[in-house]
Amino acid sequence: MGNAIISRRGGGYATIKFENYNPDGNTLVKANSPTALNAGRTDLAGASVGNYALFVGGYGSSTYADVYAYNASLTRSTTTTLSQARYSLAGASVGDYALFAGGLTYSSTSGYILYTKVDAYNSSLTRSTPTSLSVGRCNLAGASVGNYALFAGGYSSYAAGTYIGSSVVNAYNTSLVRSTPTSLSQARGELAATSVGDYALFAGGHIQDSSSTNYSTVDAYSTSLTRSTSTALSSTKYCLAGANVGNYALFAGGFISGTIYSTVDAYNTSLVKSTPTALSEKRFNLAGASAGNYALFAGGSSGTYTPVVDAYDTSLTRSTTTALSQARWELAGASVGNYALFGGGSDSSSKYSTVDAYESMTELTIFKDSKYKFQNMSAESTVSSAFETITVPSPITGYVKVKNTTIS
Repeated sequence: MGNAIISRRGGGYATIKFENYNPDGNTLVKANSPTALNAGRTDLAGASVGNYALFVGGYGSSTYADVYAYNASLTRSTTTTLSQARYSLAGASVGDYALFAGGLTYSSTSGYILYTKVDAYNSSLTRSTPTSLSVGRCNLAGASVGNYALFAGGYSSYAAGTYIGSSVVNAYNTSLVRSTPTSLSQARGELAATSVGDYALFAGGHIQDSSSTNYSTVDAYSTSLTRSTSTALSSTKYCLAGANVGNYALFAGGFISGTIYSTVDAYNTSLVKSTPTALSEKRFNLAGASAGNYALFAGGSSGTYTPVVDAYDTSLTRSTTTALSQARWELAGASVGNYALFGGGSDSSSKYSTVDAYESMTELTIFKDSKYKFQNMSAESTVSSAFETITVPSPITGYVKVKNTTIS
């Protein structure tokens, strides 16, 4: 990010140009709700590519294969469906692709079926099907680092009362060629993932074996796909959420054996762990996404379903912004432009099609007789009062033409 200030002669104005400028101290605004998904669903996946945030799959009155794309103006479109209807899949992005991997379906005749399928959507929303995962699994996690999208862990066996964890990691490069890096240090599902600097991180998780083991482990994969193990989470837990902001990867919430957590663990670009202010409400099965200088954690269950949205800025300062339009868990998050979007989810009685959007905005004060135009404006405007305070989507692109001004 950056900005340039350029003065020019003529007309009595100096022009201040903003070029993808993303200052600290911006604010979050809940946008008007974009068009909802066509049907309520839970256990869907989200990822971003180009100028789109995508929500795919999920489970509601049936298992879904549909794909919804939201552009940077929050306009919804639909594109080619997944190659297989499924839920509890994972999303990640690399280069010009958003990838959606794994998942499962259930039928009364066949029971649970786990999938190896991977669907890739390019920045024009054209679908392709790269090489499948090496092992079919659900409740896996996806994250990106360098030239790779990684899909790690999950359950490779899913039946009533038995959830066998996998340690397999598959990586897809910008040409969608698959490789299999070193496995996770422990097999586990219902883990969380996000990225920071030169690392993709996979944290927490659970397997239901003879000891029903839960983990606090954090495995990090570098841009060369080398695995290291970072400082553990502050608690063993699963059903937590990951998101990134500035120089930090954050893991929030989670659950274990009847205990629900509000803890947030943060890892910087050197993988040094800190523990910022906890969530305002303990919860699990929440969703994470980023907007501008904020990482947001939305929804979940605290024993009852919650609409709470907590935001962490680049200094790890927590604020609590406008709540979701419905209290719900098992929703999905994705980002596009300066928006964080949260789609789907459920409570004890309903599955929701709602998509809530949060916009990162910056306040600017512009003085009398100045002219300005920013990326969200169709025409230049002139300040006629002593000064005018406006909000502009972050990051900012545009200009202010300033006349000689005295501030007293």
